[in-house]
Amino acid sequence: MTAKDRQTEETHLSNFNVAGAAGSTCEPDLSDSSDGVVKDGTAFSSVNISMPDLQIFLIILLLLTTIWMIYYVVYTARKENAVVYKDGHAGPVWLRGGLVLFGILSIIMDIFKIAGYVGYLHCDSAVKVVFPVVQLVFIIVQTYFLWIHAKDCVQLHRNITRCGLMLTLSTNLVLWMTAVTEESLHHTELCTLIENIILLSSCALSCFTAGYGDDKCKCSHSSCSVFKEAYYYLYPFNIEYCLFASAMAYVLWKNVGRVIDDHSHHKIKFTLRGVFFGPLIGILLVVAGLATFIAYEMQIQQDDIDDEGKEEAVMIHFVMNIVIVTMMSLSSVIGLAVYKVDHREHVSDKNPTRSLDVGLLVGASLGQFVISYFTIVAMAATGAKGYLNRLNLTWAILMVIQLALQNFFIIEGLHREPFHEVQPVVTVVENPYVLQIGKELNCLEASKMESKLSPIPISHSLHNHADEHRPKLLWKRRVLKEVCVFLLLGNVILWIMPAFGARPQFDHDTETEFYQFNMWSVIVNVGLPFGIFYRMHSVASLFEVFQTS
Repeated sequence: MTAKDRQTEETHLSNFNVAGAAGSTCEPDLSDSSDGVVKDGTAFSSVNISMPDLQIFLIILLLLTTIWMIYYVVYTARKENAVVYKDGHAGPVWLRGGLVLFGILSIIMDIFKIAGYVGYLHCDSAVKVVFPVVQLVFIIVQTYFLWIHAKDCVQLHRNITRCGLMLTLSTNLVLWMTAVTEESLHHTELCTLIENIILLSSCALSCFTAGYGDDKCKCSHSSCSVFKEAYYYLYPFNIEYCLFASAMAYVLWKNVGRVIDDHSHHKIKFTLRGVFFGPLIGILLVVAGLATFIAYEMQIQQDDIDDEGKEEAVMIHFVMNIVIVTMMSLSSVIGLAVYKVDHREHVSDKNPTRSLDVGLLVGASLGQFVISYFTIVAMAATGAKGYLNRLNLTWAILMVIQLALQNFFIIEGLHREPFHEVQPVVTVVENPYVLQIGKELNCLEASKMESKLSPIPISHSLHNHADEHRPKLLWKRRVLKEVCVFLLLGNVILWIMPAFGARPQFDHDTETEFYQFNMWSVIVNVGLPFGIFYRMHSVASLFEVFQTS
């Protein structure tokens, strides 16, 4: 750092300290900046929108969307011929079950928020209590609405329904962006990485999180900090809830006015029969990943951690992730090899659910692709010196490979017809006996003999026929199911780690020094939420592929 940069940083810090002592609301004076770097172009400069203003806007959106959903449930859906057709592919039970699970956890998060914000009512805006109350009601209504009507192909009030569904989709996306922003700022430790204009980001963080009470507003009960930490840990579930709801609202919107013949949709029961190695290895991988993640988080968050301890924690995290993505890549290759010898036909009919699944899968994976790409560039430019840099480069390259292979495997599986047990044609089983009886006996004797003999040979023939065909299909089905379950569990642990706070991108500082923190934080905080959603969406898609295998 040059003498000029050091002087500039000290000037920023002194301005920040003076402003904080004077009770400033995070508006540092940038007019005296010697280099003029931060006068224009930052997202946080001259922004006078407070948290209550944003929450009032969100409350209006939530109320409008809730009113429309109640209108649809009470009036539109009950009219005669309003819903004549149902899309059997839309809103499968596992997707609606996930929505309910994340909805329950989101409701608990709102309850914690209410309990925490109540402690600041005597000195802070009441809007901060009203917002989680309204959001709680919205989640209850929306979960019921999507559980009951996810498969509807609405034929009446089409324009109103399309507008209402677009409002629902937009509201969930706004809630998602708000939650992602707050979650990213919460996990990004800006104060430890002050570099040039990072002071602005730190100031914005203070303004953003000051909504929970600052030095001038003391909580009236002693549990505020507990509720705050509790609801931050529930943010990932609320983020996923918003995305699940957005996807289901989009499919509903695509199905408005759609006339379909759904006789081709086969109901497939979920069963783990014959699947052993995939769940076993996957569970072991999840347990190992959780153990290393917990150790990593505990060590990184120590106040007195030295550089050696920090490097050790990051190394363990890198190694575990390399093992996970390597095993998942190999599993995807095995699955793709099975598809090469699998002669099931490709699905040709148009399906908005499948098209959305593929689009979200590819689009969401771009978030992790971008982070890995910039990591590879930084490592290559700096020579990847040191074992941590080499591990980081290896992880980034393997992540790109794993994403490509897994996308190929899932998309191929989603476009294959489901496996069906081959049943023998009735005439093939019965005709040999009927013909033989017809040649040797008269009609009366034939009818008597047929009634006595047909049950045993037909049953025996069916059994033999099933045994004849099952070995050819069983190994393909079993391998695909093993691969699906293992990849599903692998994506679960890769979702858990970043969703609950793992940020090796900031704990390892090569990229930060190469790109400067303001640029690198934008790359990570934009790409990582999409990467997190990709993992959860992959779990849903792999479940679908598992069922059709």
